[in-house]
Amino acid sequence: MERRFKTFTSMLLDPLAKNGGFHYDDGGEIHFLPYRDFAASLHDVSIKPGASIGIFCDGTLDCLRKIFAYVEAKKQVVLLDPLTDIEILKKQIHATHIDVLEGPAPLVKSLEGELEPASVKGNSILFFTSGTTSSSKAVELSEEKLCSSAYNGSALLPLETEDILLSLLPWNHVYGFVCCLLWPLYCGASIALGRGRRHFYDDPYYFRPTAMCLVSQMAGFLLMRDLYNPECRLILIGAGDCPDSIMEGIQNKGIRLSFGYGLTETSSGVALSLGDDPRKMTICPEAKIIIAEDGEILIKAPRVMMKGYYEDKAHTDEVLIDGTLHTGDLGRIDKKGQLSIIGRKKEILLLNDGTKVFLPEFEAELKTLFQTNELAVLQDEINLLVLVFSEIPADYEKKIESFNARHPYGERIRRVIALHEELPKTATGKIKRYAIPLDNKKGE
Repeated sequence: MERRFKTFTSMLLDPLAKNGGFHYDDGGEIHFLPYRDFAASLHDVSIKPGASIGIFCDGTLDCLRKIFAYVEAKKQVVLLDPLTDIEILKKQIHATHIDVLEGPAPLVKSLEGELEPASVKGNSILFFTSGTTSSSKAVELSEEKLCSSAYNGSALLPLETEDILLSLLPWNHVYGFVCCLLWPLYCGASIALGRGRRHFYDDPYYFRPTAMCLVSQMAGFLLMRDLYNPECRLILIGAGDCPDSIMEGIQNKGIRLSFGYGLTETSSGVALSLGDDPRKMTICPEAKIIIAEDGEILIKAPRVMMKGYYEDKAHTDEVLIDGTLHTGDLGRIDKKGQLSIIGRKKEILLLNDGTKVFLPEFEAELKTLFQTNELAVLQDEINLLVLVFSEIPADYEKKIESFNARHPYGERIRRVIALHEELPKTATGKIKRYAIPLDNKKGE
C-alpha cells in the first residue's frame, strides 16, 4: 500500500521518519532536532490573531516552525522573500490581504502600516511566481497538494532514510519548499538547514550532505570552485534550464544528476530525469502531460494543480482551461514517453536562478531609456541577457550601467549587439526574436 499524506505534521510523525530530523547551526556547532521533537514544538508557537499571515522565509528553524504551525492552525499563509524590494513587498501584502507579519523585527515594523484587517476565508498557502513586478502572481495552493507534489518526487527519485539533503533554496519559491523540505521529509531523510547566502559556498563541506537541490546558477558556481563535498551522491536541478557543460561536469564527478521540470502552478515538479540524459524526463505519477498541435506542453494534474491565481479569475482562466494547464512551454514526448523541453511559447525568459523575465515589461523600460523601439532582449547559449539594436546608440554604456544598477544581478544586460540592419519583424510589426542568431552578430 502506497504511503500518502495530507498534512506536513503527518509526515513528521511517520514511522519512516523516526530517525530523521533537522541539522542546523547554532553558535558554530551543528545540532540535531528529531522530526518528532520538532512536531511537538509547533504547539509552542504563539499563533497571532489574523486571517492572512505573511511569513518572511529566512531559512531558519524558527521560520520553518512558524510556517508549519500557522498551516496547522488553518490560516492562510503567504510566503515572502525578505530580500525583495520594499515597494514590491507592499504590493504583495495588499494583493493577498496580509494582516499579520512574521519575520525579522525591523522588516516587520517597516511594513506594519500596510496591514489591514482581513476577512479571508480558507487556509491556502500562497507562493508568488518568480516573475518581474507586474507579471508576478500569487498562486493559491494547499497543504494536501504540496504533500502530493512531494509524493511525486519520492515515487520517482526516492531518498534513503540515511540521506541528508542540504536546504539552500528560498522556501518562498515552491521548488525550494517542496524539494528542499517536503521531498526529503516524505522519504524519511534528514534535512540540513543552510546558514544563509553568505555561507552558500561553504555549507556543503560544513554539513556534508548526500543530496542537494539547486538552480543552474548555484550548480555552476559550486562546480567551478570544486565545492561539492565528497559525500554528495545526488544533485537535483530545477527552476530553469541548465547548460550541458554544468550537467556534464557534475556527472563527471561521479554525482548522480537529475533535472526537474515543473511550475508554481503545479506545486513544483511534474517530470524528472532518471537516466543518464538529464534532458529526457519521466513524467510524475500525479501528472498527465500532452503536447498540443503547436508544441505547447499541457498538464492535467488535479492532485497538484493550483486552485488558481489568488483573486484573479481572468488570468486563471487564461491558463487553466477545463482543469488543464496551458504552460506556455514547448516540448516533445518521445516513444518511451519521456518529456523534453525545447523552448518557450510566451514572451518570458527563464533565467538560471529560476527568475522569469516578462519581456514586454522588461523591454518597455529599455525602450523608454533609449528612446527607440528598435531593440530586443534575448538569451545567449548560457542564458545570459543580450540586448540587440539595429544600431547601437553612442551613449549606450552609461545607460546600460544605469539600467543594470536597478536590476538584480541575474537580470542585468551582459552583452550589446548591433545588427546594422532593421530587426526582423512579423507582418504585424512584432519582433521575431527567433530570427536573430547571436553567434554571427557583431558585439560591442
